[in-house]
Amino acid sequence: MDATQAIILTIITASTPLLLAAIGELVTERSGVLNLGVEGMMVMGAVCGFAVAYETGSPLLGIIAGVAGGMVMALIFAFMTQTLATNQVATGLALTLLGLGLSGLIGEAYVGLPGVKLGQIDVPLLTSIPFIGAIIFGQDILVYTSIALIFGTTYVLFKTRTGLIIRSVGDNHNSAHALGYNVIAVRYACILFGGACSGLAGAYLSLAYTPQWIENMTAGRGWIALALVVFSTWLPKRLAIGAYLFGAVWIMGLYVQALGFGIPSQFLSSLPYLVTIIALVIISGNKTLTRVNTPACIGQSFVPDR
Repeated sequence: MDATQAIILTIITASTPLLLAAIGELVTERSGVLNLGVEGMMVMGAVCGFAVAYETGSPLLGIIAGVAGGMVMALIFAFMTQTLATNQVATGLALTLLGLGLSGLIGEAYVGLPGVKLGQIDVPLLTSIPFIGAIIFGQDILVYTSIALIFGTTYVLFKTRTGLIIRSVGDNHNSAHALGYNVIAVRYACILFGGACSGLAGAYLSLAYTPQWIENMTAGRGWIALALVVFSTWLPKRLAIGAYLFGAVWIMGLYVQALGFGIPSQFLSSLPYLVTIIALVIISGNKTLTRVNTPACIGQSFVPDR
């Protein structure tokens, strides 16, 4: 029982950064913008969060700094792609490279230093319930934030006028512009939201998952978050299922290594990425599903005076 509980708790912590980053990218892509810089925004959130938490001793300030770091990177991307109308794919890749390099420079002084861990919430009586108490009531605030974001994003996108505008901009930006909506402003807001979520995911890595700074500590999670958006066919609830599924694959690979099975550790370490490829192949085979939910204008630049 204790071993099962420990595995579930570890899966939740491994899935949370994927979920946070992916939900931000989902909103960004729903507005018609493809941001491949998620990895760069995450790693900047991780280093900014760790540095501020270490210097101040406050994980809360670290979280705020992580969000700010992700948003600054997102603002650079938004300015390049929306104001200057640069290619979104090339700009996103450049943003990732910038984030990886800049985070290494900023974090050089913090390598090997002990981190400030974000504590778990302790609900009296409820947390002490056998087995389920720690799983449901003993998580840290960012785990509950990720779950709230799923429900909040679902509601906003599909039940509010704001969500209708975002989806309209993503499906047909020319029609949205003709109706009087500021396409550039909507996309700026969605990109910044995506940057905030990616920065939050990065801060979670350096403050809760492994409270320390290691260069390139995101280890490709930003790319998996991008794949999760496609895996979920741009639907938040499916995104949550996919994030926990991928988190489980990630942790079970480590768990199998610990048990000493005669499986090469390199293969087990590559499992999350292998599952990502398989999932994308399966999803791409269902043309109807992807056609219905894919934003029609994704990746397309919009210039009002053209």
